[in-house]
Amino acid sequence: MKKIVALLLALTMVFALCACGQQSGPAAAPAATEAPKAEEKAEEKADEGFHIGIVTGSVSQSEDDRRGAEAVQAKYGEDMVKLAIYPDNFPEELETTVQTIVNMSDDPLMKAIIVNQAVPGTTEAFRQIKEKRPDIICIAGESHEDLPEIGSAADLVCNNDFVARGYLMIRTAHELGCDTFVHISFPRHMSYETMSRRVAVMKAACEEFGMTFVLETAPDPTTDVGVAGAQAYILEKAPEWIEKYGKNSAFFCTNDAHTEPLLKQLLAYGGCFVEADLPSPTMGYPGALGIDLTAEAGDYAKILAKVEQAIVEKGGEGRFGTWAYSYGYTVSAGLAQHAINVLNGESELLNIDDIAKAYEVYSPGAAWNGSNYTNAETGVKAENTFLVYQDTYIMGNPGHYMGSTSVEVPEKYFTVK
Repeated sequence: MKKIVALLLALTMVFALCACGQQSGPAAAPAATEAPKAEEKAEEKADEGFHIGIVTGSVSQSEDDRRGAEAVQAKYGEDMVKLAIYPDNFPEELETTVQTIVNMSDDPLMKAIIVNQAVPGTTEAFRQIKEKRPDIICIAGESHEDLPEIGSAADLVCNNDFVARGYLMIRTAHELGCDTFVHISFPRHMSYETMSRRVAVMKAACEEFGMTFVLETAPDPTTDVGVAGAQAYILEKAPEWIEKYGKNSAFFCTNDAHTEPLLKQLLAYGGCFVEADLPSPTMGYPGALGIDLTAEAGDYAKILAKVEQAIVEKGGEGRFGTWAYSYGYTVSAGLAQHAINVLNGESELLNIDDIAKAYEVYSPGAAWNGSNYTNAETGVKAENTFLVYQDTYIMGNPGHYMGSTSVEVPEKYFTVK
C-alpha cells in the first residue's frame, strides 16, 4: 500500500512539473517571436524611407524642366525630393556641372537621381556615382550627349523622339500647306548626334513631300553674346528670312532661348511654327504674345486655352502648334514619378508602358508614342534608351490634334544619318 501511495505521489509531482513546463513554454514563446517582428517592421520602414534627386537647368534657361521638378517636390515633400541646378553656362563649367550631380549621391538615403536636361558632364557624373553608390538608379532625360555614350553609364535614358519627330514635323508642315522648312541652329547643337540625325531625317522627309529644306545659323546663347544677344539676332534676322523664304515657310529652332523672338516675328510677319524643339504652350508663347500665365500656373488645360485665344486674336489661327503639355515639365516630373514607382515595386525600370504611365500622371488625356533608340551605325536597339513624343496640337478656332502619335513612321528613317 505504501508503495502505491508513493508511486501516486511521484506521478502527481511529475504531472505538476509538466504542467508548469507547459505554462512557461507558451509564455516565453511570444517574447522570442515578437522581437524579430519588430526588427522586420523597422527594416521595412527603412526600406520605404528613400530620397530621390532631380537636377535641372535654371528657370532662365529651362523653366519648364525646373517647374516639373518643383511639382514632384510639392507632391512628395522636400524631405523626400531633393533639387539641384546645374550652371547656365554648363559648356564652360563642366567640373561644376559634374560635381553638382555627384553631390546628390552623398545623401545616404538617395536611391535615384534624375537629370533633365542631361547636359555634357552627366555621363561622367553617373560613372562617378556608380563607382561609390551602385545602388542609386541614374536616369537621364533629354541627353545632350550621344545616346550610346550616356546609355553606357545611365540605367535609363529618355529623349524626345528626334527620328519620328523629324519626319512628323515635316509631314505636319506639309499638311499645313508649307512648301519650305527653315531649320535654325548653331555648331554646338549640330555636333549632337540627336540633332544632326534629326536634320538628316528632315532633309529626307522634305524630299519625300516635295518641300525645300533650309539651314540657317544663329548665335549660341551659352557663348559671350549671351541669351540677350542671341535673341536680338533672331529678332533682326527673322523678318529677313520670312521675306526670303515666304509666308508658306515653317520655321524651327533648336534652342529654347531662340523660340520667343522667333514666334514674335512669325506672328508679326507671317510663316508657320509646327512645334518647339522641346514643345510646350509655355515655351516662348507667353513672351511672344505678351500674356501673363501666373493665374494659370501648373494647369496646362487653362494655359493652352489662354495661349490659343491670344494666337487667334493675333491672326495666327492654324499656323502655330505645340504639345498640349510641356515636354520639359513632363520629363522632369514623369521620370521622377517613374523612379518612385520603381522603388516602390510598382513598375519596371525598362518598361515603356510603365514610363508612359508615369508621364501621363502629369499629362492627363495626352497621347504618347515612342520606341527604343536604334543605333544608326549598327542597327541595334538599346534596351535602356527610349525615344518618346506627344501628339501635335495646332491652335485655332477650334484647335485640333494632328494625330501624329498614330502615324506610322517609315522604317527607313530610323537608320538615316
